[in-house]
Parts: sequence; structure tokens; C-alpha cells
Amino acid sequence: MNLILLHPDEWIDDTHAVLRDPRRLRHLADVHRAVVGDCLTVGALGGRMGRGELLSLNDTEAQFRVTLDREPPAPLPVHLLLALPRPRMLARTLEHVSALGVKRVTLMHTRRVEKSYWQSPELKPEKMRQHLLLGLEQARDTRLPEITLETRFKPFVEDRLPALLEDQRGLLAHPGLARECPRAISDPTLLAIGPEGGFVDYEVDRFLELGFEGIHLGERILRVETAVTALLARLF
Repeated sequence: MNLILLHPDEWIDDTHAVLRDPRRLRHLADVHRAVVGDCLTVGALGGRMGRGELLSLNDTEAQFRVTLDREPPAPLPVHLLLALPRPRMLARTLEHVSALGVKRVTLMHTRRVEKSYWQSPELKPEKMRQHLLLGLEQARDTRLPEITLETRFKPFVEDRLPALLEDQRGLLAHPGLARECPRAISDPTLLAIGPEGGFVDYEVDRFLELGFEGIHLGERILRVETAVTALLARLF
């Protein structure tokens, strides 16, 4: 936990906050080994970052005097379209994309996504929020990504994807496509990444028909969480 992220209900006033969450209290005591008088990096969820002076700490709460004086890191200019991964992989992937600065994620159904994945407890809003918060704490960021679920591929691609693609550069990451993944781009980008088994030909064709550029990362077949991290690091 490189950032103590203060939630709206933890503020006493504009400069004081109290933390009662057991997980973060344990981290303060066991990892930071914090003592009264320490200054730690803090941030307001959805807002600015700064320093928090620890005024008191016990088993049930920690109180801080807070000064917020800087903005969080700039977000990546990307909207990630991700075929829904296996539940355990979804948890790790959400943490990674949150830490890397992605602020818009659409989880979509494709042919090779098991229908049972959509029933996973990992898709409950509070569960996803927990993983996203862990990513923010790791990377010292305060702004949560927005997650959208698209459970039907064809209506999504036909009815909603064209509007999302307006004024965006569409990139379709899939093994065997023509172009090597570009590097260090700054364009607002819609990046589509398939499931473990990849997109089927029909899905690839639909993306390409809409104007997506087909890209690849080489001959290796990567796990979803690895591919997401590698693509984002290379592109931005």
C-alpha cells in the first residue's frame, strides 16, 4: 500500500480524516510500522494527493491531519475492451489495469468466453471495486476506472461500438494479425484484447470492418493478464 486512499466517509472535515478499515490499519501497523507523528502519502478517492500526519493510531482507528497539494498521475489515453477472463485472472487483471492508469474498461462476451464466467462473484461491483482500489494503492493514484459489462457480442459491436470508436484509434490485439504492435503512441485509443483462446475469425472480421487496426506482440501466446500489461506498457 504505497498510498493511503481516503474514502468520502472517512473525512471529518477538509483537513482531518479517520481510518477504521481493518485491512489498511493492519498495513499501517505491520508494513509501514507507523507511529504517531509520521507523515505518509495519502490521497482523497477521486481527488488530489498529498501528505497525512498520523495523529493517533490504535487497533480500531487511525486519525490524520491531511494536506492535499498535487494531482494524481495522468490517465492513459485508452479505453480497454477486454474479453471477460477466467474469474481468478480477472481479479489480477483489474489490479494491473488500475495500477497502470486505465480509466475505462469494457468487459465483453466473445465466442470463447465461458458463459459461466458471467455468474462469478468476482463480477459483483464491490468485489471489482476492491481489486481496482488495490491497484490505485499500489500505483499512487486516486481515480477509479469505470467498468462496463457487455454480455452479448453482436449487439455490442453493432449498436454501441461504432459510437465508442468515434475520434479514437481502434487497435485489435490478436496473434497472427498483420502489424507489429506500435510503440509510445499518444492517440486516444480503443484497445481490444481477446480471451485465452483468442478471438474467432468472425469477431476479428467485425472489428476490422469497423476500422480497427490488427496488431500482434510476436509469435508467443500470452496469458490475458500478461498480454494486457505488455500491450499497455508498449503502446503508452
